[in-house]
Amino acid sequence: MPQISQLAETFASQLFWLLVTFGFVFFVVGKMMLPKVMSTVDARDQSVAGDLAAAEAARAAADQAEENWRVKENAAREAAQRRIAEARAQGVAAAEKTLAAGNLESETRIAEAETRIAAASAAAAAEIETVAAEAARDIVARFSGAQVTAVEAQTAVKAALNG
Repeated sequence: MPQISQLAETFASQLFWLLVTFGFVFFVVGKMMLPKVMSTVDARDQSVAGDLAAAEAARAAADQAEENWRVKENAAREAAQRRIAEARAQGVAAAEKTLAAGNLESETRIAEAETRIAAASAAAAAEIETVAAEAARDIVARFSGAQVTAVEAQTAVKAALNG
């Protein structure tokens, strides 16, 4: 068979070209493309690591800013509560002062009114006694025809009213 006899001649030539092609591919891929790919991967890893470090630093700064804000907020809240307490105390003091002044004025007016009422009551009682004494004199004079003096009638009315 002639194909088998040519196999040795063509096999050596094909093997040579196979080695040359693989060598060329190895050289192109291994020496030219692979370092570029690896440098790109390394650059990407470094970029990701740098971004992660920057993100961590930003998070730490944000946490610190939040903590500072909370401290300031708490201080402001405490200051506001102190001011509210002071204002409330001032308001209570002012209200108590006004109330005390109003109470004093009311007590003064009530005392004056009680004095006027007592005077009016005394005057009314005296007038009632006078009217009752005159009515008693007129009644005695009409029914019995006897004349009673004003002093006697007043004494009888006082005795009847005061028990």
